[in-house]
Amino acid sequence: MQRAGAEEAAGSQAAAGPGRSGGGAASPGRLLRRELRLLESIFHRGHERFRIGSACPDEISCEFVPGPGARAGGSGSRGPPPGPVRIHCNITESYPAVPPIWSVESDDPNLAAILERLVEVKKGNTLLLQHLKRIISDLCKLYNLPQHPDVEMLDQPLPAEQSTQEEVSSEDEDEEMPEDTEDLDHYEMKEEEPVDGKKTEDDGIGKENLAILEKIKQNQRQDYLNGAVSGSVQATDRLMKELRDIYRSPSFKGGNYAVELVSDSLYDWNVKLLKVDEDSALHNDLQILKEKEGIDFILLNFSFKDNFPFDPPFVRVVSPVLSGGYVLGGGAICMELLTKQGWSSAYSIESVIMQISATLVKGKARVQFGANKNQYSLTRAQQSYKSLVQIHEKNGWYTPPKEDG
Repeated sequence: MQRAGAEEAAGSQAAAGPGRSGGGAASPGRLLRRELRLLESIFHRGHERFRIGSACPDEISCEFVPGPGARAGGSGSRGPPPGPVRIHCNITESYPAVPPIWSVESDDPNLAAILERLVEVKKGNTLLLQHLKRIISDLCKLYNLPQHPDVEMLDQPLPAEQSTQEEVSSEDEDEEMPEDTEDLDHYEMKEEEPVDGKKTEDDGIGKENLAILEKIKQNQRQDYLNGAVSGSVQATDRLMKELRDIYRSPSFKGGNYAVELVSDSLYDWNVKLLKVDEDSALHNDLQILKEKEGIDFILLNFSFKDNFPFDPPFVRVVSPVLSGGYVLGGGAICMELLTKQGWSSAYSIESVIMQISATLVKGKARVQFGANKNQYSLTRAQQSYKSLVQIHEKNGWYTPPKEDG
């Protein structure tokens, strides 16, 4: 059996302090009980990937179920699928000051390494949940499985404290505990709620957009259950963050631009530029376009790949047909930051949207009234983009004269 965790647990228990000494084991903190309650609600005994068999304040038994499609060592490995990985956890009276102690019923060095890496997890009030999040994530990687969406639920706020008859009796038996300790503990729990929990994450986002985010999560979970997972964990996580940031952005709320997911896909966005510089000719053209066709925005399409944010999105103008503004054939856009050479994973999507808007004005873009709308297409835009990259890889980047677009 492999074992990892706090080797100094015994010494820490002995030095736990006067409040933890005495004839019997002290009752666990309310925070730990709330962690266990959340844990059991997510990973019940019928869960398809990770199951909590038993959980009490000092010990947890659980198992990771790789499933029939799992292969240790990668998709090219042969042999029967691995069986369940049984994991045990011991929690000392000094938790969370002393981390949980984990062990696994296996001599596999890969499993031991996963437990040993738990020392890298930053200590906090919900250390148990963060340990489990790391364990499940690493096991999914080990068996070449996609990250299970329920893992992210370990970051949500803990459930409210629920008093039980057993807890009330325990408090009555503890003569050293003052009468108002329960009230004090209630306020302490509020302070201990994780700052990066769901309440903070969704703060400032409207109900309509929250519903969109929730629908995306449900779709991801259904795709996972159907074995039709698309994208990558890193790209999905980053795009969800980008979308949340946009939904709470003053520029978005102020109507400068709008974002719609194409067919509810997190990897395909339509972005409407609703406002451009009012002193520009492009602004005047959009007002005329509204009178003629009832449309007063520039529609962009952002397409993201699995390796986002390390590669830029592919961005093109969909409509209206423009001249100038560094817009190429098919609707591709001539901007260095949209190429691998000029892209940085630190760029936010909102900053890219605002930069494109400014570039169109700077390049004196104009609406081509009466132009053939079919000249803008994904295929033509990709061809123009490919030629653009080849030219600038050979000659370097420069800002062309404005009259050249």
